[in-house]
Amino acid sequence: MAIAASTSSCPCFGLFAETKCSLKMRNSACKNVVGMKALKTMNSNSNSNSNLSSSFLDDELHAQINRLSFTNHHQRKLNKTIVNELGGQYEEVFNDIKLELRNCFTKKAVRTVLHQLYEMNPPQYIFLRNFIAENDPADGKQFLRNLVKENQDLAERVMITRLHLYGKWIKECDHAEIYKEISDENLELMRERLLETIIWPTDDQNAE
Repeated sequence: MAIAASTSSCPCFGLFAETKCSLKMRNSACKNVVGMKALKTMNSNSNSNSNLSSSFLDDELHAQINRLSFTNHHQRKLNKTIVNELGGQYEEVFNDIKLELRNCFTKKAVRTVLHQLYEMNPPQYIFLRNFIAENDPADGKQFLRNLVKENQDLAERVMITRLHLYGKWIKECDHAEIYKEISDENLELMRERLLETIIWPTDDQNAE
């Protein structure tokens, strides 16, 4: 007698088959859950790295902007000219004053040498006087350049004399006194102008 084996005639076999299928489905579902968690973790790490990278780039850009701002501020500070509250703007150097001083001492040396030649060497005096008429000592360098071509001895004498006069002036010059003289002169000029602008009362106004 043959026994027909089927899932319907054997409840235990059907249960075993159902249990095996359920385990497969359960394992597949677990794998899907694990995969989804791993994907979420990767996305989270990616976002975190992106935020860190973005933060690093922002900090680096901020640092570059600060460096540029400091450099520009420092450059502007170096390029600034001195500003006096009353005197306005003026240059930091006084090369024009130095040039005027040299020219002044050259003219003074020429007058000194001319006076000496008048007493001791009339022919040289006449030569130098005629030379001054054609060459202005106000431009000291050019004057001496021309004089050394015409009469080197006289040119050297003027050079030595102006150096001697400058050395003497340095010893006798009192800068505080010069400052005071300039200040006093300013006050005197302003006082004169003030007196000119005052309207004094006349005798008729006093009578009224």
